[in-house]
Amino acid sequence: MSVLQAIVMALSCFSKIPMPQVEWNERNMRYLMAAFPLVGAIVGGCGWLWWMACDALGFLSLTRAAGLALLPLAITGGIHMDGFADVVDAQSSHADPARKRQILKDPHVGAFAIMGICGYLIAYVALASELDVRLMLVFVCAPIISRCLSAWAAVSWNAAGTSGMFATVHDAANRRTVCLVLALTFAITAGIMLWCDLVVGGSALVLSVLLFVWLKRFAAREFGGMSGDLLGFYVQVTELAVLACVVVLGKAVLP
Repeated sequence: MSVLQAIVMALSCFSKIPMPQVEWNERNMRYLMAAFPLVGAIVGGCGWLWWMACDALGFLSLTRAAGLALLPLAITGGIHMDGFADVVDAQSSHADPARKRQILKDPHVGAFAIMGICGYLIAYVALASELDVRLMLVFVCAPIISRCLSAWAAVSWNAAGTSGMFATVHDAANRRTVCLVLALTFAITAGIMLWCDLVVGGSALVLSVLLFVWLKRFAAREFGGMSGDLLGFYVQVTELAVLACVVVLGKAVLP
């Protein structure tokens, strides 16, 4: 029952998919983050289905790319993009860590966040329009990888404060079990990416891990610790970076 509750809670918290009501308490949240990569699998799977639908209907690359950019926002409700926008706003303030944490909590959207979102979506559509179908499997695995690492940080790294969603999940998690499930999920997904293409898949994995290592230092230096917004920022940045990696290396290594 705990497994089912974890899945329901993860989908209700990190996606817009309708789910039955589950009581939010520490007992039910023990395995929440273990199910987080499932959201990534849904995002990737829907991206694949959209690609096939566009091919079947004869849509051009721009329509296909726009769908790949907008589908994650539709499925997740933009929860990770919200974190990305907050971090862009906070980082653009060049303030001290305490002030940056206050900006993260501010519900208002600043000019830098709007520019960041627009720039992100333009870059994503441009890169997705160049995506090679032979590397589609690497691309659809990226949302799973980013959420595996993000979930690992949520249960393992220190929070910037004692309140908020990140701190609640961090304190309630059964770290040993969650990390074991995440490691297994990561290994299986990484194997699929490497099977698709050793060079491109391997490079995408290395890039994801390097950004993960960078995130810890960035969060500690600029914000005094981790938060949910920073994890959302990592998910968005990693998925864009992996897309760029897949497109650029795909041009170089594929005939």
